[in-house]
Amino acid sequence: MSPALAGPLDPTAPSPSASPVPATAPTTTPETTPVPANTAPAPEPAPATAPATDGGGDTALKAPPAPATPEPAPADADSAKATAKEEAGLLGAHMGQGLERLLTTGDPQVPTAEDEQKEAEAEIGLEAPLRVPDTTAGEPPAATATATSFEAKPAYAASMAATWMPAGIQGLDVSSHQENVDWAAAWRQGSRFAYTKATEGTYYKNPYYKQQYNGAANVGMVRGAYHFAIPAVGSGAEEANFFVNNGGGWSADGRTLPPLLDIEYNPYPQLGNTCYNLSPTQMITWIRDFSNTVKARTGRVPMIYSTTDWWQTCTGNTNAFANHPLHIASYAKAPGALPNGWSAYTVWQYSSTGPFVGDSNVFNGTTADLARFVRNDSPAGSGSPAASAISRVAAANPVLGKSTSSVNCGLKDGGCYQNFDGGAVLWSPATGAHPSRNGSIRKAYQASGFENGVLGYPRSPEVCGIKNNGCYQDFQGGSILWSSATGAQVSPNGPLRTAYQKQGFENGALGYPTGGQVCGIKDNGCYQNFSGGAILWSAATGAQVSANRAIRTAYQAAGFENGVLGYPRGPEVCGIKNNGCYQDFQGGAILWSSATGAQVSPNGPIRTSYQKQGFENGALGYPTGGQVCGIRDNGCYQNFSGGAILWSSATGAQPSPNGPIRTSYQKHGFENGGLGYPTGGQVCGIKDNGCYQNYQGGAITWSKSVGAHPTAGEIRRKWQSTGFEKGVLGYPTADESCKAGKCTQPFQGGRIDWTKAGGAVVTRK
Repeated sequence: MSPALAGPLDPTAPSPSASPVPATAPTTTPETTPVPANTAPAPEPAPATAPATDGGGDTALKAPPAPATPEPAPADADSAKATAKEEAGLLGAHMGQGLERLLTTGDPQVPTAEDEQKEAEAEIGLEAPLRVPDTTAGEPPAATATATSFEAKPAYAASMAATWMPAGIQGLDVSSHQENVDWAAAWRQGSRFAYTKATEGTYYKNPYYKQQYNGAANVGMVRGAYHFAIPAVGSGAEEANFFVNNGGGWSADGRTLPPLLDIEYNPYPQLGNTCYNLSPTQMITWIRDFSNTVKARTGRVPMIYSTTDWWQTCTGNTNAFANHPLHIASYAKAPGALPNGWSAYTVWQYSSTGPFVGDSNVFNGTTADLARFVRNDSPAGSGSPAASAISRVAAANPVLGKSTSSVNCGLKDGGCYQNFDGGAVLWSPATGAHPSRNGSIRKAYQASGFENGVLGYPRSPEVCGIKNNGCYQDFQGGSILWSSATGAQVSPNGPLRTAYQKQGFENGALGYPTGGQVCGIKDNGCYQNFSGGAILWSAATGAQVSANRAIRTAYQAAGFENGVLGYPRGPEVCGIKNNGCYQDFQGGAILWSSATGAQVSPNGPIRTSYQKQGFENGALGYPTGGQVCGIRDNGCYQNFSGGAILWSSATGAQPSPNGPIRTSYQKHGFENGGLGYPTGGQVCGIKDNGCYQNYQGGAITWSKSVGAHPTAGEIRRKWQSTGFEKGVLGYPTADESCKAGKCTQPFQGGRIDWTKAGGAVVTRK
């Protein structure tokens, strides 16, 4: 067991090197000694004979006498909050109450028999002598509240004796449940530090706070205040301000422990489940709001009190607060597994049944460690690896100026930092020490969460003089790049950064990032924008570059990844026919040539037909426009340099290449004319090297000697009976013409006449 403190901690005592305890994260601006917002004791409570107030005065809300018949459940959230405030009564909730209930009744929201007895006593005994708070500052403690023996407690404590203590510096925590505490007796038992409940929610102040807080100090203990969080009744900032305004301050006087946030099982069922009906994300936001407010007002992040079970259940076992000291509750012979992010606890609450009044705690460290923790000094001595490395870096970087803090350790992965006028130096065993200079890159680093964020610790100093006089700094998790045109932007490790590296970082076509990485887009993909384009990633396609050129403009017009094309499946490829370019996508491709611009070729029957034609290398060449649908019979078409492809559900996709047959087809109204849609491709190499193409309503045939002419209806059927162009009639030499009920079409070997009465008749030359 470490030696007990013999008296008040000596702030001038030497600080030997020891294992680091968590410290606050480095800040962007130089730090100075914080001025506590409220270091004085809370206002004196009103005498016990004074009437209870509505929560705005110094006394706690008094619970009304129990009604003769049960009251109905609260009808709404406001009523539930009001009922919870009334239940708080004189005593309120206390640290570890949920864990004690869980181990006793099996439900942290079901009171123990002792809870109910205490509440009943408070209900009927407000005028009893032991209920009168001590309002005389500096006088000896009043009546003693003795510790309850282990034997009087349930089975969870049966194996522990009321005198059992783990090795370490002993302490305790109290609330109004302990009333006026005999601090001299606690000191004689060996307690050297104490936490006193100051507030709960936004409505409750401990009426015994002054006697408890000052009494602990008067016998030589270091002491601090804690707040019992009720996230259902106030925001994190509101409860933090209520706490600091009513005793929850901190001072670097060597006697004051950091503010403590008691965040645990909801004791009031009417306010929701044990997590106050908050999601893990909402709970993390609430705690961060509380912490940021306390840090801003007192200069210290609060210590966090909780259980591993509650932390896993209600925060999703987040590691977002690993730079806060941990006060773990575990009523066993060992603290057990800790919440995520903490490799060690600062204080362990090991019992609610003795040996001390209230709850019994032990500090994880030596007397010197506790003194440093109270003063918020670094546990790293001047000769430690961290302090030595930080000192060397600071000396090599005079731009940092003079130090504004000591070396503080206990950060993520055993890291340390020291603040300076011009920034900070961060150190970790994995990275060594590197400066983080004030400026745009440091602000971006701060916005990413410093060492707790995606970037981790710096791996290099800031380097300037790169392309366009830009700067960068490398970190464990990526880098931050800055230019005057783009500002400072984070490039985190991962597939997007790997693709950026392949492009040559800022020296490549993409240039500098213009924004951060954005994820959660379609199919849980990600993207990051750059001066010269973007990189998009999805699990199906990997990370692909979309360069700022005509193809990206067409991709944007198509809706980027949310449009028909989806994500890119490869890079832009240039140097194809006529020095054109293309880029493949999940839903098709975009092709570009100087003559046609960038055009989308979406997956589907038209693109399949285009592929059969040889894409841009075939007769059709490059697309000259996008695919157009909603024409006759809900058909579609797409135009190309060398013609078009038309599709209908009845005919499929068929090419219509430029030439005399397409010119004739156009003359007759394309798909809206009598011919309708093509039913096949153009066929050449027939008689006299002629060509034809079939349509729903007929065909167009061509030969060099006669040109292209359609045949349809009865005249076409009669021509078919003669053997088409191979028969006696040969090719048509003109289009069909009709007049006064008679239609005629001339052929090389004669003509075909048609009348309704006589049908189709061949007349040979």
